[in-house]
Amino acid sequence: MKTIKVNGLSRAVEDGWNLQQLRQDLGLAEKPVVMELNRQAISPHQFVDTLIPDHAEIEVIVLAAGG
Repeated sequence: MKTIKVNGLSRAVEDGWNLQQLRQDLGLAEKPVVMELNRQAISPHQFVDTLIPDHAEIEVIVLAAGG
């Protein structure tokens, strides 16, 4: 297990998880999101290939349309 921060809150994730697995675990698999890993923006097509390191700081922003 690894300890990370997601939007400032601590949580544990399995070793070997990538950003897509985290997105699914957060219930956001079907929503458009922007993710930053340690203050670096990650493109959605890179979520599967981007492994989460221990003590990572991740920001997740859900995009919403409306007026």
